[in-house]
Amino acid sequence: MKILMINKFFYKKGGAETYFFSLAEALKKEGHEIVFFSMKHPQNYSCEQDKYFVSNSEYNNKVNILKKIKMFKNFSWSKEAQKKIEKLIVNEKPEIALLSNIHRQLTCSIIPVLKKYKIKIVMTVHDLITICPSYTMLNGKNQICEKCLHGSAFNCVKNKCIKNSHIKSFLGYLENKKCKKENVYNLIDLYICPSNFYKNKLLESKITESPIIQLSNPVTLTTKFELKNGEYFLYIGRLTKEKGLFTLIDAMKKVNSKLLIVGTGLLDTKLKNYIVDNELVNKVQMLGYKTGSELSSIIQNSKAVILPSEWYENGPYSAIEAMAYSKPLIVSNVGGLPEMVDDNINGYVFDMLNVEMLSNCINKMQNLSLNDYSSMCLASYKKYKTNYCMENYVKSLINYILKL
Repeated sequence: MKILMINKFFYKKGGAETYFFSLAEALKKEGHEIVFFSMKHPQNYSCEQDKYFVSNSEYNNKVNILKKIKMFKNFSWSKEAQKKIEKLIVNEKPEIALLSNIHRQLTCSIIPVLKKYKIKIVMTVHDLITICPSYTMLNGKNQICEKCLHGSAFNCVKNKCIKNSHIKSFLGYLENKKCKKENVYNLIDLYICPSNFYKNKLLESKITESPIIQLSNPVTLTTKFELKNGEYFLYIGRLTKEKGLFTLIDAMKKVNSKLLIVGTGLLDTKLKNYIVDNELVNKVQMLGYKTGSELSSIIQNSKAVILPSEWYENGPYSAIEAMAYSKPLIVSNVGGLPEMVDDNINGYVFDMLNVEMLSNCINKMQNLSLNDYSSMCLASYKKYKTNYCMENYVKSLINYILKL
């Protein structure tokens, strides 16, 4: 098949892009021809179809006022994206379109164009932007909020849910309103959700009458089971408030273990100061951003990976990679995270924001016998092989596509 893969970023910006590029390579290996549609950006990888890519429309405060006005015009419905994707379709003639993240920079305006040429459309749901204009289901105070799910999306504006800004929240509301008016979500033939939690939220929203299935995010790591009784606990991810890092650091006060934090983000300085203020510099170490073999080594030498999130996580790659390296997980009971852990089998689940419960989970893991710890590591690895293997994912995806 000739498959058109669409994502607004064409470089590895986050988990959605990890999925996007690894799936493209896997599909190529299976003999499918892949073409791309995205947005121009200085960090983009080279691509034969980049002449069709839309102009860079990342909004930031450094952009001059004329460019901002142009961006606002295209924020919810981009005529440029429509024209460029139509040229690509006419020249490349794809049979299937796989959509990842398209809102804002590409916009859902491309969906009616795909339908015009009778191209089957499959969308992977990496976030909840179809339901919540801020996509995170967090309000302006960084609290979980479902007001837009059960009421008007204008709640986003009232609560300044997008970057605590009335203007940006209003633009998000306009996009949400436009997509519903154009009925674009019913034009998508199939939705893929990495977690049952996200699938159930979409069903609850009644945003579409199209089928919604669950397929866990895949990775391409070819690892073998290996038992390493690590020396420290590990967090990998963005350093932002919704990730629950202050809860995790507070939990470390009550355990006799070491924690390594890998990642960068807005809270970098605040977290460093918090660690110093709480006299935890000998227990908690921030390593910054790591990748490749260095990151793999850090995971392999850990005791377990902890994800104390305080928002609706989907199916984070940090958890999947931990399981691929035979590491147990300790996760909060929110979003898709509990689906990744069979409690007391390949890790522990604790109540979100519950410092006492999290510290108990860490202590419990630390005090496991080698035999019990080995069983937990093996269970993690088996869960990875069963649920998150790229080969199995591609087979399932193609089977679903052929039935459309």
